[in-house]
Amino acid sequence: MAEDFETVKLHFGKGENPAQILGHFANRHGLITGATGTGKTVTVQVLAENFSRLGVPVFVTDVKGDVSGLSQAGKAKEKLVERANKLDVKDYAFEGSPTVFWDIYRKYGHPVRTTLIELGPMLLGRFLELSDVQEGVLNVGFKMAQEEKLALLDLKDLQQLLNYMGDNHKDVSNKYGRVTSASIGAIQRRLLKLEQQGVDKLLGEPAIELSDFMKQDLSGNGIINIMDSRDLIQNPQMYATFMLWLMTELFESLPEVGDQQLPKLILFFDEAHLIFDDAPRALLKKVEQVARLVRSKGVGIYFCTQSPGDVPETILGQLANKVQHALRSYTPKDKKIIKAAADSFRPNPNFDTGDVITQLGVGEALVSTLDADGAPSVVDRVKIAPPRCRMGAATDSERKQVMARSPIGSKYDQDLDKESAFEKLQKRQKQIEDQKLKAEIELQKEKEKQKSYRSTKKRSSSKDTVWEAAGKTAARRFGTKVINAVWKSLFGRK
Repeated sequence: MAEDFETVKLHFGKGENPAQILGHFANRHGLITGATGTGKTVTVQVLAENFSRLGVPVFVTDVKGDVSGLSQAGKAKEKLVERANKLDVKDYAFEGSPTVFWDIYRKYGHPVRTTLIELGPMLLGRFLELSDVQEGVLNVGFKMAQEEKLALLDLKDLQQLLNYMGDNHKDVSNKYGRVTSASIGAIQRRLLKLEQQGVDKLLGEPAIELSDFMKQDLSGNGIINIMDSRDLIQNPQMYATFMLWLMTELFESLPEVGDQQLPKLILFFDEAHLIFDDAPRALLKKVEQVARLVRSKGVGIYFCTQSPGDVPETILGQLANKVQHALRSYTPKDKKIIKAAADSFRPNPNFDTGDVITQLGVGEALVSTLDADGAPSVVDRVKIAPPRCRMGAATDSERKQVMARSPIGSKYDQDLDKESAFEKLQKRQKQIEDQKLKAEIELQKEKEKQKSYRSTKKRSSSKDTVWEAAGKTAARRFGTKVINAVWKSLFGRK
């Protein structure tokens, strides 16, 4: 078995202090931490291009724009060549990796979309920062859409669904549980705010097919998918929701593959603390479950953040491959963080881990990975191998050239707007309104008919025939004569 491992080693650098991730255990997740400016981005570049050279596709979020240098060959520098030789990096050359650029906001890469159905009420509820009651109403909406076959694809579908629920809240409440106009209104206001932030660009079709993140080029190298997140990171909730969605979707859609010589996909999530900040307990449990089980689908997740304390302990315990860059100690809180980081490693008898963390230079790190038996290795101080790619951002023109030869082509570049909940509910609402209008017209006709009948009856009862009128006149004259005769007899008048 050890010989199998030897063929898939992933080197950080080799020399007096070698460090490596065995491909067989690369799906056991990892953690890359360190203060700003200590070399985390270069470590991600080195790992990504080495995975790619082994044929493993990679997905990485690029929050500063400099990871994009993976697509370009590095500039030949004597220092880098000297470092590579010292660390015994085999076949070192300056070259870019096969790359596909993605961008939710569609400025710097192909669009990335998902649908509301795939996002689900739990992630959407967290995205909208809903209360428990409001999230319950949202669940009712998703349940109703599922039962009545109303496809929820984008924001306008959900907005139309909420309008329908508001107009028919009594019927909806009787069938699915209490739904109030106040809760619906609160959700609609949150949706309006999200729309102003551009979330509509994430939701819609064509939705991304995860298989497009898991491709190789013609040479058998894994394609590196770089999602530009410079704009996305300005909306932390949206950034965190996307990362959670991607992990969950991979877990739910990929088949079980068990242990393999190499993983099927590696994810690098920068600013990973945003996933866990203010996350409700139910969501954290979901992330913990996904992290534990997605590795059996052949997926490895590597969180990048400044401190190990940014990651909950239940998830931190599942991250077997650790790269710790320098941390700075300025406050008592910093000292506690450093101590916690040192305690997370298997001790090395040759040095004090806590002291070394503060002494590391740029491009140095403390590394612990899994050995051939699957046990954490003793932590060691290593120098990170130089990348083959550019240590800096790709230019806009270089991005366009990469996108022009992208294997994805124009598959996702145009929006689709097929019939969904919006159109179906509009038709339903129009039918309801047409029925109401028809009923009102029939009622009005009936009222006019009744009114006409009563008016006709009144007129007919107030008109006399000629004979009736003559009889009445004769009766009046006769009555007058009788009264006069009586009057004369009483008072003796002639």
